[in-house]
Amino acid sequence: MSWYLKKRIGVIQRSFTDGVSVQQTVFNELLTEVKKTSFGRDFKLSEVNTIKEYQDRVPLFRYDDLKPYIQRVMHGEQKVLWPGDINWFAKSSGTTSDKSKFIPVSYDALEECQFKGSRDVLAWYYYHNPEAKVFQGKGLIIGGSHQVNVFAENSYYGDLSAVMMNNMPFIANYLATPSMEIALMPDWEKKMAKMIDSTCTENVTNISGVPSWTLLLLRGVLEKTGAKNILEVWPNLEIYIHGGVNFEPYKQQFERIIGGDIAYRETYNASEGFLGVQDLEHEDMALMLDYGIFYEFIPMTEYRDKSPKALWLDEIELGVNYAVVMNTNAGLWRYIIEDTIVFTKKNPYRFRITGRTKSFINAFGEELMVNNAERAITLAQKKYKCEVSEFTVAPVYLDKKEKGRHQWAIEFNIEPDNISDFAAFLDLELTKGNSDYEAKRNGDMVLGRLEVMPCRAGTFYDWLKLNQKLGGQHKIPKLCNDRKIMEQIIKIHNNE
Repeated sequence: MSWYLKKRIGVIQRSFTDGVSVQQTVFNELLTEVKKTSFGRDFKLSEVNTIKEYQDRVPLFRYDDLKPYIQRVMHGEQKVLWPGDINWFAKSSGTTSDKSKFIPVSYDALEECQFKGSRDVLAWYYYHNPEAKVFQGKGLIIGGSHQVNVFAENSYYGDLSAVMMNNMPFIANYLATPSMEIALMPDWEKKMAKMIDSTCTENVTNISGVPSWTLLLLRGVLEKTGAKNILEVWPNLEIYIHGGVNFEPYKQQFERIIGGDIAYRETYNASEGFLGVQDLEHEDMALMLDYGIFYEFIPMTEYRDKSPKALWLDEIELGVNYAVVMNTNAGLWRYIIEDTIVFTKKNPYRFRITGRTKSFINAFGEELMVNNAERAITLAQKKYKCEVSEFTVAPVYLDKKEKGRHQWAIEFNIEPDNISDFAAFLDLELTKGNSDYEAKRNGDMVLGRLEVMPCRAGTFYDWLKLNQKLGGQHKIPKLCNDRKIMEQIIKIHNNE
């Protein structure tokens, strides 16, 4: 297995050195396939041969725009968006008109994108650590569940991790823990208890999962075993593979709970496709260009325009905040996934996730982004030797008595000695990292100093449970332009 993974490195390195050429090839291959579909016929793509012609012919799509096509596939019709069969759908958080989105997942995408990405993380790890023994033990996967889709026979949906687990090759199943029976249990709390019981005695060498849920499991393992740290339970643990949220605010907690040196690697695996892999711990993720995805990027300065221009890889600039647009081997075409990134290097094309197109606060013209908030809270934790479990931020609007300000609801594992000093430092770091925030804070004329509200233990877990979002890919929204989530958090915190 490790020999096979090492062979893949040469292929990746070639894509790293000539990314534009690789993306042109992927575009040509996808264009050939989409011409065989209903979507291709609707947009007369048989007449299209170049990237510019394609961009001129096909509009940008959001989920609600593409939904009529997706629903046809969910009802059993094939060759609508992709010429291959589609029987699986990755369920993710919804839009303004729907509670959930159902993203088509083709078998081509599973093999050439999702599973390839998972293998490539370990390929790079073995390349840099030839004596690694990951495959001499089990991989602990913290995923979701699935259920039968009622729209058609042999059509299923679940969160992305569940879709992948249901389609994993035999050898991957053999090397994974817990069993599929436990991993796909629909009741998250019962599943977590079973996972803790069943994995304590395994030889776990690697862990994959969203940081917040992984921490919950690790704490449960320590409680059950009475061990001081995780390496006492799993002494051969080598690597933790994470994604879904910025890891920096959580890293301090992992280092304390694990109790020793292991490797950490970030991935960018969205429901729409596997986009990025961190090949080295102290490098930004690399955009993976040969996974059957053709990328486009909308500059965020133009995102809210009526007809924004999307650029392909050959046109991007470093340091610019972009919304990601995907064309995939699962039948998503010019699809805006609502994640934002900034490129930090070319060849290889390295990037950082900066947030979501909808996850920011601009109540007073401050344009606070998720990466600003996460950077500030990471620095505040280090300075005040505290530990943040979860947080969310919302505006407090202007009234006759007080200026507008930001309210931070924070659940601490370890509280700072002085909440007021912590809040002042947090506020200062936001001004350093965001010039718009700094301008609005100048002289307290528009925006007052932020307020920190410490929450009781379990507040955010209870919010997730109340909103039926336990487990899987579900995460706490970090920044909101309205107070809906904040008011729910306050009520839960106060046991109302």
